[in-house]
Amino acid sequence: MRPTDKSLREGRADKSLREGRAVPEWLVRARGALSRAPLPLKIIAAIVLIFVFPAALPIALAAALVYAPIAVITERRTALATACVVFWGGGVISPLAAWGMSGVGEFVLFLLACGVGYAAHSGVLGRCFVPCRTAAWALLWSMPLGGLALRLWPNQPYIGVAIALLLAGLVLGWRLAKAWQQDRGTGQGQVRATALAAPYADTARTGRPAADGDPRRAATAAPGRGARTAERASPEISVGDAMAELDSMIGLAPVKEQVRSIAASIEAARRRALAGYQTEKPMRHFVFVGPPGTGKTAVARIIAKIFYAFGLLETPEVVEAHRADLIGEYLGATAIKTNELVDSALGGVLFIDEAYSLVNEGDGQSDRFGQEAVQALLKRAEDDREDLVIILAGYDKQMEDFLATNPGLASRFATRVKFPGYSPAELFSLAESSMAHRGDRLDPDARPALWRVFEEVGRRRIGDEMGNGRFVRSLIEKAGQARDVRVMSGAVEPNADDLVTIGPGDLQRAYAELTARLRGYGDTPTVESALAELDELVGLEPVKRQVREIAAQLRVARLRDQQGLTSQPPARHFVFTGPPGTGKTTVARILGRIFAALGLLARPAVVEAHRADLVGEHLGATAIKTNKLIDSALGGVLFIDEAYSLYNEGYSGGDAFGSEATSTLLKRAEDDRDRLVIVLAGYTSDMDRFLRTNPGLASRFNVRVGFPSYSPHDLARIAGVIAQQAGDTFHADALPVLDEIFGQACGESLIDELGNGRFARSLFERACAGRDLRVAHLGEAATASDLTTVTAADLRSAYEELAGRARR
Repeated sequence: MRPTDKSLREGRADKSLREGRAVPEWLVRARGALSRAPLPLKIIAAIVLIFVFPAALPIALAAALVYAPIAVITERRTALATACVVFWGGGVISPLAAWGMSGVGEFVLFLLACGVGYAAHSGVLGRCFVPCRTAAWALLWSMPLGGLALRLWPNQPYIGVAIALLLAGLVLGWRLAKAWQQDRGTGQGQVRATALAAPYADTARTGRPAADGDPRRAATAAPGRGARTAERASPEISVGDAMAELDSMIGLAPVKEQVRSIAASIEAARRRALAGYQTEKPMRHFVFVGPPGTGKTAVARIIAKIFYAFGLLETPEVVEAHRADLIGEYLGATAIKTNELVDSALGGVLFIDEAYSLVNEGDGQSDRFGQEAVQALLKRAEDDREDLVIILAGYDKQMEDFLATNPGLASRFATRVKFPGYSPAELFSLAESSMAHRGDRLDPDARPALWRVFEEVGRRRIGDEMGNGRFVRSLIEKAGQARDVRVMSGAVEPNADDLVTIGPGDLQRAYAELTARLRGYGDTPTVESALAELDELVGLEPVKRQVREIAAQLRVARLRDQQGLTSQPPARHFVFTGPPGTGKTTVARILGRIFAALGLLARPAVVEAHRADLVGEHLGATAIKTNKLIDSALGGVLFIDEAYSLYNEGYSGGDAFGSEATSTLLKRAEDDRDRLVIVLAGYTSDMDRFLRTNPGLASRFNVRVGFPSYSPHDLARIAGVIAQQAGDTFHADALPVLDEIFGQACGESLIDELGNGRFARSLFERACAGRDLRVAHLGEAATASDLTTVTAADLRSAYEELAGRARR
């Protein structure tokens, strides 16, 4: 007998699946809803349609009488096949009714046919036997003998009904007993009763065609590991079931498309095998890359079901593992532990999450234990490729680095599936699904609040950092806890609705708790407050104008994106040039607050660094140290002061350490441009020289902000602001001296060397120290004015000390 394609029977082998094209979303949803609907509901819906359209009854009955024998012979497992057998039972009832059966008996026997159909589909009976065949056996024994009893005792109609019920119960009980026996692993009922597996099960497990074309006989006769199929209590799964489960997942459109292509490829190979062409078993290993909480484990389970339904795997089981499950306590033990793990997964799927942790090259040292595990895994991936699917999963960048550590990884794990992060709309749908699963519901006022939460997550691009789907689950759980505390601590006894309704305040408390762990998350201002902070700075008019232009460009780019217009990606990396003490670090903090307020950064935090924070003690360690520094700044601003020191011309043969740090910095500046702002700062001439050392620097750091030296007037204002913040004042005679000091420093071109704004602070602090020394002699006689007033003499003494240091 030609093997029957179960995926076709389940409605999945349509033209779009064979060609790997996406099915329309409305059709997928309708088909998924129909397949998930319980059988009694389908029967009731069919009866209602027949009553609404009475002319359809003869047509449906005739179709059932024709299709029911075909379904029984070919072992169709669909609900439609069983429904046709039930209608066929009704076709038998009709002539019996004309033969003398009462109206009550006719009604009871019709209900009996429906009950038999439902029982044949339910529980272990539906798993181990074809439901339409079970229903046919029960109806063949019960209906004719029940009708004969009605003919013999026409005045006792309940005798015939009782006989029919008894016989149907005996047949179902006999089949159920056999199903229980097989479900315990004692018979061949655990072998999948599907001809879909025949082309692969016959050749891969037995090496010869199955006797009489029966794939179940081939599977039970298979020697060695393949014989375990008969011992496992694996469920009956079709390709349609697995694809419907995939389609029901929220989001992940590119993942779904790729899995459909994989299913279509396997189906094509199966058909080539049926046509007699030489074909290899279409097995493969996968790499799943993407942020956390995007359903990688769930899709791995669906992949296992698809390969199982096609007969390529013996079980749909997925063995999940991490580094600790493969690494031993000493060299040699790792290979043993890895092989034992692979043995436990044979016949199914081995899913290794955070696989990149197998190669941990911390501090530049080679991970011999991890390398041993990788070598053992690669060997088993090749040796057992026909009995095992291995999936390596992890973050995108880390997995790229991991796969590059061994050429065999990239060649043996050639199929990559990229999981995108969830959009705000998808997060909202996940939240609704999670609440429905928990039995919770949203207050009408809470729906806009929930949407604003996910809009904020999307705007600030922290979905991946928060965990995507895991964040949604945690948010709903914590909102439920906040709701429970609220309703139980109230003075009024809560009603049933109060106990399951989540309010906007509950969501806000849950979101605040979850985001509290994000560094600097709660400090993000609005753009207006950030610009107001910029305006409060003394001087720096060219800088203020340029920062306002940058803020305007960012706002316009965001507005264009909201309206679907194309726009140039906004500048993310900057060069600040100018003398020291001119506010470069302060402006970098303001710039970070602007980016965070516009949702382009997760937080306004600024990580400050110098050469020593990037360069390691030996070659190889520098890249590791630089990457760790950048990782600590992700989501915020990395400010590298005196960046020109990364290129030191004093080294003979060039600065290899600085070049390594620069190359690493350039790569991360491009790879992480969506979640990082880098600011390189230093003297103008030195930064010009540094930018010329590498062409990539000038192209990636193409926005320059020049910081001018402060004028004497600006320095006097800065000193006044510093004194006011400290609760001090300058004596009236000290103000002209202050102007004189700053004018002299600028006139002698000492202000840059003295540090501009830092000089104003240092001058005030030294003047306060001289005042305190003078006032200390007054003892208890010192007044409040004496304790808080800086005199001209204090300023002159402080300047002579600071200027003397600068001249030396």
